[in-house]
Amino acid sequence: MKTADLKEEFSTIFDSKPERVFFSPGRINLIGEHTDYNGGHVFPCAISLGTYAVYSAREDTTVQMYSANIPDQGVVTFDINDLSYDKSAGWANYPKGMIKELVEAGYKFDHGFDLFVHGNLPDGAGLSSSASIELLMGEILKDVFDLDVSQLDLVKAGQRDENNYIGVNSGIMDQFAVGMGKKDQAILLDTNTMDYSYAPVELGDHVIVIMNTNKRRELADSKYNERRSECEEALKRLQTKLDIKSLGDLNENQFDEGAYLINDETLIKRARHAVFENQRAIRATKALADNDLDTFGHLVTASHVSLHFDYAVTGKELDTLAENSWKQPGVLGARMTGAGFGGCAIAIVEKDKVDAFKENVGKAYHDAIGYDADFYIAEISDGPRELN
Repeated sequence: MKTADLKEEFSTIFDSKPERVFFSPGRINLIGEHTDYNGGHVFPCAISLGTYAVYSAREDTTVQMYSANIPDQGVVTFDINDLSYDKSAGWANYPKGMIKELVEAGYKFDHGFDLFVHGNLPDGAGLSSSASIELLMGEILKDVFDLDVSQLDLVKAGQRDENNYIGVNSGIMDQFAVGMGKKDQAILLDTNTMDYSYAPVELGDHVIVIMNTNKRRELADSKYNERRSECEEALKRLQTKLDIKSLGDLNENQFDEGAYLINDETLIKRARHAVFENQRAIRATKALADNDLDTFGHLVTASHVSLHFDYAVTGKELDTLAENSWKQPGVLGARMTGAGFGGCAIAIVEKDKVDAFKENVGKAYHDAIGYDADFYIAEISDGPRELN
């Protein structure tokens, strides 16, 4: 999107002059799914699709927000000194909660503003539009009000916003991937310790294709919290004999030896996914560093299989995309990405096979599901920033 077009859109909504334009990316997770709240590793990257905002300061304490993606909601208005949750504010609760988190951390905001938001992340696709908008708001507040706040603190504020204000019991991966994103690099994050390192994503003749099921998934309404509590129960049972703080503390052998403590088929499957997926994320990062793309691809595919059989979060749409991707020439691996239950999958595809890949997988998907999937090439992007 061009900044001039965004400013023009701003001017049609608000009776004020557009001042500054910002962007915040979405994210994909290459591997390490449902490990972030289990004390494991994740390996996400920020992408070039995301959320744009045009900002203009006001002299009073009124905040006005408008989303071009949800025009029916119109302009959402509140006072910067009254940040209580309001269900009718809809999407605007995400940025509003971010303001509240920063106020509670001791930062002061002495004036309101007009904010026009326009995102190009596909709706409900699980590419982290909520984290994108939380970190967008964080970046705007930091820059405009000249806040002395670290990027990591903004990331943590975004997670608190999601957990406490919105009420989704999510881990920190989404906010971390968006807030700390770097061009052409993925982030290996140990969610137990918050230690992280950047790894170049060098895929040679291959690209990452994002495949959108076009089945909406609402994280708050999904079985996300149920999976989380199942893992917490499995951990509690393991802790009766094992000195561990999280499932991420175990390797595969330690888990196999201790699984008898869980003594429940469903809980064993859930915990096994968390343990094995954590190890896959570590091995996948090493494979990428060693330029061993075949191993990387196999691990990506193994991740989907585990998410299907052990974690049960894939569903027909994501399985159709992944399983048909595996059959195509030039594909190293494919898996669902994000929380599951709809949303998106990714495939690592040879550049000169991408057109045939889209056609074949697209047709198989339409035949099986009855409507189209959408395909995008994922470009790995920097984190939130002001656009000149």
